This record gives sequence, structure tokens and C-alpha cells, in this order.
Amino acid sequence: MVVLYMARKKRLPAAPDTLLWERASLQARHQCYDSQRNLPTGNAAASTFLKPSRMTRARNASHNDTANSHRSMEWPTWLLIGTLYGSWLAALAWYAHGGAWGALLALVVVSAWYMSLQHELVHNHPSTNARLNRWLGLLPIAVWYPFDIYRRSHLAHHRDELLTYPGQDPESNYLDPADYAQRSGIMRALLVAQRTSLGRFFISPAFAIFHLLWPLRQGVYWRSPKMRWTWLQHAALLALMLWGIQAWTGMSLLTYLLCVGYPCLGLAIMRSLYEHRPAALPAHRIVVNEAAWPWRLLFLNNNYHAVHHAQPNLPWYDIPNAYWAQRDHFVQGTGGFLVPGYVRLFVRHAFSPIDHPAQVTRPQGNANQNPEP
Repeated sequence: MVVLYMARKKRLPAAPDTLLWERASLQARHQCYDSQRNLPTGNAAASTFLKPSRMTRARNASHNDTANSHRSMEWPTWLLIGTLYGSWLAALAWYAHGGAWGALLALVVVSAWYMSLQHELVHNHPSTNARLNRWLGLLPIAVWYPFDIYRRSHLAHHRDELLTYPGQDPESNYLDPADYAQRSGIMRALLVAQRTSLGRFFISPAFAIFHLLWPLRQGVYWRSPKMRWTWLQHAALLALMLWGIQAWTGMSLLTYLLCVGYPCLGLAIMRSLYEHRPAALPAHRIVVNEAAWPWRLLFLNNNYHAVHHAQPNLPWYDIPNAYWAQRDHFVQGTGGFLVPGYVRLFVRHAFSPIDHPAQVTRPQGNANQNPEP
């Protein structure tokens, strides 16, 4: 699987300037919605990269399965599915035979990889049959998110014109400044800590799980038959999976939840630590990260995030070639939002926040209030 993946990757040019993403970030903030009345209009590369109408066409094309009856079998994705499920079972078998911590580490990596696969399934890969894709991603290997809830949330995230807007972009890392100011001192400290790589891994999963489960306490949430079925199905599959794991390997429920489910979520969301930033133009909010091959394989090339947002119907194994064929176009289109790999980013911002969680992401007066955990 790894050999196949690396064979599809083109040679990399020289590594970019380490500080390029920081300069780009500052430039984008200078054009942010603090000065919404004077939106930049002269950047041709950015204005043609992801116009709202273009984004809408790309999004519609991505999720119109029947429009492309000649789509290939996507055998690399089928191979990935077999490899992933096989690796998960092998790691469980290793644990059953005394692998302990090594097996748990393998399960964390494989489960985070499974979340990347679920992302592909949401975008209609490998099959044109949405029901089949759904069944391939229903097993709660990564524990927390029901597939159907993740699907709805992630497709809402692809409204690129709303990227980073709190309350409208479900995957936003930011709060409106007025919202942030109302939080307690401890909560503000935790929010700032999550803009570091260590905080992202150790603290952000708790926040994500809280915001996923908090609505379950509201009666109105359960009035939807679809929502009731989603959670009933997820809970049943999770209970059955955890029972089977304990019966086969002796791993307790808490061990899987705390030593696999929690850290695998932390690893998976490391990708999005600095995947989007506030900026006036939607195209300037989307990163390109020229990561090393292990990260690319783990995240299924979603590090080339600008390519994914421009062409959300593109399968994971075609994204690198699409990027390197038009590298200058994509980098210029993001306003220079280029990160030279995850390791530099994570090390540089292990304790230093990459930016502040309180950001003006949109015109004043449209802020939505977010509940405080």
C-alpha cells in the first residue's frame, strides 16, 4: 500500500521558506473582515481560484453521483479499505497475544486513518452507490462520531464562502471576539491552548466530544426520527463492537475508549490545526501543506486542502498530481497560505499558539452565540 502510494507521488521541488505561512497569515489578517467594506478586488489569482459560483458548481458536481456513470472502479480506495480493516484486526490480534502498548499505538494510528477514509466515503468514494459507501464507514472504529452526523456536518463545511464563520462553519476553530470575551478566564486559557499543537492533541478532543454529545440532552433533538435512528444505530454498533473486542482480546471498554478512541481523535484533528484561517477572500482561508509522505498517507492527501476544496470530487490518490501540475496556481490562489510540512508546524507551535481563537471572521453584526462547555 505504501509502495503504491509513493509511486504515485511526483518529485518535490525545493522546500519552501519556513516562515512563508506566517507572512501569508499576517497578510491575510490585514485583509480580514475588520475592513469588510474595503474587500480586496485586485488579486486576479485569488478572485479566480474559488469564486462562490465556482465553488457551488464544484460542490454540486462532487455529490451528483449519477452524472458520471463512467467513473473508474477506484481500486486504490478499495485496496485502502481492505488494508485498513485488515490492519485494525491485526492490531487487535496483536493486543490479544500480549502486544499491549504497541498494539494500542497501532490501533490509534489505524483508527485515525479510518477517519480519513470516512472523509473519502462522504465525498462519494470509492463507489457511486451512496448507500454502499455509507455502510463501509458505519463501524465506529474511531468511537465518537456517527457517520451520518459527520457526513452532514462535513458537507456543510464545504460552503467555502462561510469558512471559519463560528456557528456557520461546523469545523471552525474560531470564536467571535465578543463571544470569546464572555468566557471565563479558565475557558479562555483552554481555548488559547488549543491553538498550540500539544493543546490540539490533548485538549481539543474533549471539546469536540462535548459539543457532539451536549445536544443529546435537549428534547427537541430527539424529535427527528432520522436523528433518533442515527444515534440508536451508532450506539448499537459501538456496543456490539466493544463487546466483541473484549470477548476476543480481553481489552476493556474503558481501555478502548480512553487509549484508542480519545487519542485517535486527537491525531486525526492535528491536520486541521491550521487548515483554515480567517481572511476576506474564501480562497485565502484554505491551506496547502506540503507534508512528508507518512502524513499524506495518514490524511489521504487532505493536506493539499486547497485542491480538495477546489475539486471535492477528486479521489485522494489523484490529489497530489493535481496539485503539482498547478502548484503555482494553487499557492497564489490561497494568497500564499503555504505550510512546509506538519513536523515544523507542530514543533514550532508546541507551546506557542499559532494564532488567537478570537477572530473577526465575517462582517460585524452577524455573529452567532456559541454555548460554553
